[in-house]
Amino acid sequence: MKKIRVVVVDDHAIVREGVRMILATHPDIQVVAEADTGAQAVAMVESVRPDVVVMDISMPGMNGIEATRQIRERMPGVRVLALTMHEDEHYVFQLLRAGASGYVLKRAAATDLVDAVRASSRGEAFLYPSVARTVVQDYLRRLDSGETERRRFDGLTAREREVLALIAEGLTNQGIASRLYISIKTVQTHRAHIFEKLGLHDRTELVRYAIRKGLIEP
Repeated sequence: MKKIRVVVVDDHAIVREGVRMILATHPDIQVVAEADTGAQAVAMVESVRPDVVVMDISMPGMNGIEATRQIRERMPGVRVLALTMHEDEHYVFQLLRAGASGYVLKRAAATDLVDAVRASSRGEAFLYPSVARTVVQDYLRRLDSGETERRRFDGLTAREREVLALIAEGLTNQGIASRLYISIKTVQTHRAHIFEKLGLHDRTELVRYAIRKGLIEP
């Protein structure tokens, strides 16, 4: 079995050890190196060529955002997954713009980190639900205020926007149906229309699409 090779970057040794312990319990993942600064991370990644970098944001010297940008520019095949205590949308937008594949909060690392590493290794995006909700809500606000180019992006009806926001919150079709007092079949229809109109396949693709198109500014 080919293992997912991971580099862990954090300026706190105890955090690096915690991440290593979480990942070590899964046979398909191997931590191959650690770094405690952004500059060291860039050099380390160039040396060991991992599949995924688990990156902290706040570090002395070069921070995680700049380190992510440099890693992605120099080694586009390496995925970077942010692991941080910050839930502020400012950090989310900057990291995703720098090329990060996902964003996991440290308080949720024990439950989400492994899934996020696997998703990143497959080239998929992974966003903590509250983070995805923040980004999509900002997209909808800009859409409503006219800050986006409606002829290019606004193909959604008012109901589809409601469904979109609930998808971002992580609600199931049943949950959305209960919240909006509509049938599950109607939810499924709205969901299909939303992703067809936006040319996407899942919630995380929607978030990255909105950022890539400049619909969301940090």
